[in-house]
Amino acid sequence: MQHVHRQIVSLSRWKPVVITQKRENADRFPFPQEHRRVAVLPPPRWKNLRRFWFRQVRRVPVVIPHSRVRRLLHEVMRLEGEVVHVFFGHIAVQLLPFLQACPRPVVVSFHGADVGVDAGHGPWREALREVFRCSTLVLARSESLLEGLRELGCPPEKLRLQRTGIPLDAWPFAPRTPPADGAWHFVQACRLVPKKGLWTTLRAFGEIAKSWPRARLTLAGGGPLLAELQASATAAGLADRVAFPGFLDQSGLRDLIHSGHFFFHPSETPADGNREGVPNALLEAMASGMPALATRHGGIPEAVTHGVSGFLVEEGDAAALAQAALKVLPDPARYSALARAAREEVEAKFERARQTEILEGFYDEALELARARLFL
Repeated sequence: MQHVHRQIVSLSRWKPVVITQKRENADRFPFPQEHRRVAVLPPPRWKNLRRFWFRQVRRVPVVIPHSRVRRLLHEVMRLEGEVVHVFFGHIAVQLLPFLQACPRPVVVSFHGADVGVDAGHGPWREALREVFRCSTLVLARSESLLEGLRELGCPPEKLRLQRTGIPLDAWPFAPRTPPADGAWHFVQACRLVPKKGLWTTLRAFGEIAKSWPRARLTLAGGGPLLAELQASATAAGLADRVAFPGFLDQSGLRDLIHSGHFFFHPSETPADGNREGVPNALLEAMASGMPALATRHGGIPEAVTHGVSGFLVEEGDAAALAQAALKVLPDPARYSALARAAREEVEAKFERARQTEILEGFYDEALELARARLFL
């Protein structure tokens, strides 16, 4: 995932090495001295059978076999690892036997769905509590996720806030002026899944379009809701005003973002409890100078100040979201102030170099805590 790659390659005082099950898209995600610093351990044999046995028969979380534990311990020692960082809570649960045996301090970071989906259910909750026990520090990318981890039983003294780091040089501020012909461009870029609030986006845009007939919406990304969203746009009479370009690479996404005026991200909590941390696409759009049209969901209110860098409404409230936009569209000065504030908010809270410095400080802390325990 791009945000994980960014975090790893941004390290300066700490030298990262990576242990992974597979290596993909090396051209998009290069890694320095890869031949010496990346270990690829293919999935264990009978992976699918083991998953069926654990999930469907025993109804407990899947964990790695002892053979994989031994291999991981060997790799950590061979690569001279001093601190082990496990990305995502559900991966930490799978690696639980390794965490229990690991002689090095362990840092586990949580990013969103790994605090909601399955986390509160019997065996999974117990497994997470064991992850907390084995971890030296537990990181989360938003205050709302930290609160969720406290509710799941993580000791508060282990919790640390580690925000997403955005490379501001890759997302320069692009001053925007309100279109003289009223052709406002609204954008949402994400995976087309329920938690992204895409139906709210379509309904809100439909209301905006009634007053601004030249406005248009681009919903970029792929996912299971694509066909339904296209059909819904057609049924609402918006087929010629809503574009679905599919998945975009970074260059295409950057071009789209810089062509837009407002960024939709009205996330909502689906039935499985999958919630956002702070969406990267939202932060990148704001960094470029796009005010946000979003919801009070997950960590989004930690990135968007209502009425200053964008607008926040309750989950699913398309009418309120549309009204917020409609109040700004006739007011060029208000729009320009929102755009500048969106950039400033990302600069203040999510700048990559600063977040990397904080992360490396957590690695220092984990190592010091582990050393202190040796002398107790």
